[in-house]
Amino acid sequence: MSSAYKKQKEEFVSGMTGSTVTHINLVSCAALISVFVYHTVQARISTGKTLPLSWLVLVVPLLLSMTVADTPAQDSIQAVTPLPALTTYRAHMMLMTILAILAVDFPIFPRNLAKCESFGVSLMDLGVGSFVFSQGVVSAIPVLKNPAYLASPFLPKLFATTKKVLPILALGLLRVVLVKGTEYPEHESEYGTHWNFFITMALLPLLEVFLHPIMLRVPLSLLAVLVALTQQMNLSVFGSQRFALTAERVSLFSANKEGIISLPGYLAIHTFGLSTGTLILPPSPSYFRRFQRRFSETGSFGLGEQRSYTRRKNANAAMELFSYTVLWWTCMGLVRGLKIDGKEGVSRRVVNLSYVMWIAAFNTSFILGYLLLDMYFYPEPSKFKKRDADHSGAVVTYKAPVAPALLDAINKNALVVFLLANVVTGIINLTMSTMYASTGSAMLVLGLYSFSMCAVAWTFRRTRLLAF
Repeated sequence: MSSAYKKQKEEFVSGMTGSTVTHINLVSCAALISVFVYHTVQARISTGKTLPLSWLVLVVPLLLSMTVADTPAQDSIQAVTPLPALTTYRAHMMLMTILAILAVDFPIFPRNLAKCESFGVSLMDLGVGSFVFSQGVVSAIPVLKNPAYLASPFLPKLFATTKKVLPILALGLLRVVLVKGTEYPEHESEYGTHWNFFITMALLPLLEVFLHPIMLRVPLSLLAVLVALTQQMNLSVFGSQRFALTAERVSLFSANKEGIISLPGYLAIHTFGLSTGTLILPPSPSYFRRFQRRFSETGSFGLGEQRSYTRRKNANAAMELFSYTVLWWTCMGLVRGLKIDGKEGVSRRVVNLSYVMWIAAFNTSFILGYLLLDMYFYPEPSKFKKRDADHSGAVVTYKAPVAPALLDAINKNALVVFLLANVVTGIINLTMSTMYASTGSAMLVLGLYSFSMCAVAWTFRRTRLLAF
């Protein structure tokens, strides 16, 4: 790759100011609509679970929404049962991420959807935070399986977590070597000279361990807000924001200032995701709160009187998600309206309070949307139908929700798909001048790329290739 093209490519993805929250929400709604269409088609066509049809219904709308279609706008729980809505949410988030990381290199990708330089909102800014939020949701699993894990000895737990995240950290360091070695175009102000998203993702579970003693006693949603406020205080009062945006890169710390200074903000987003996970993963959204209350009153790790759940209480979880959705959107509105974090606006670069609240509000909204779709297409029998069945001796059938097969496959091997997408994106950028590609060429490459990623996930849909 010539140095001139490398410089032009870096300029091509730099200096963006973003779009509006409403615009990003509308683009993202393509994911919800595609799931609605999938379930509708599946109910009428027996071949609804084939790869080509699944790709056409679930993936192509996402690709179109961010390219040509958007161009004019420029009780003691021993195991956590699968939640199809969460599978769908995580897989669609992954799909949007892997589509965007390649599409952004083509002129067909609207510049107002690319990552903003310092302030603003965009689809790719949303994707980074949503990735962290999603990791937070699933990190609730060990806490729900064994709440006593929060009070287990600190050092052994920290050591075990370190071993678990070492592969991700190694990938982050390997990416640094490969990018520097191949002179691949890079956006230095995104995370820093050596820092990258893999390093951030590896460090968050380690930082979470430091919060475990507090998580025993403080509501997780409140803890997330406190971490976010602490981050904003660090940015505004102690001058970290000014340092991140203006300081020269003269040392290892200042060279990676964005990655380091944004880390507490990402921890807040991670904690918001963790709080959401404790609501939607157990059969009852009150499960973890009952544990906290029991521990606060007695110091015991038991749950007191045992309760049995024949089915997940999706309606209760939906009501709580709706409440939090309203709360987080209101908080974001207040933060921006009162300019609590400054007049500049949302900033992914330093992960300020507006960005944290936006990510929390968006993701709770869309998880709620997927959950409502599950409840619509797989309704539970009404209490009246159950009562009539009890009197007549009839059997009331209930069809459990299932995630679309392709999305389930992507979710099962999400890390493999993400790593492969990064490698393929690099190869494509090294073998063609993407920023000069025509609309037809760009859509052909993106279509083949997206289908190939889906085909890999589909091929290994019954096998988990990597487990972290």
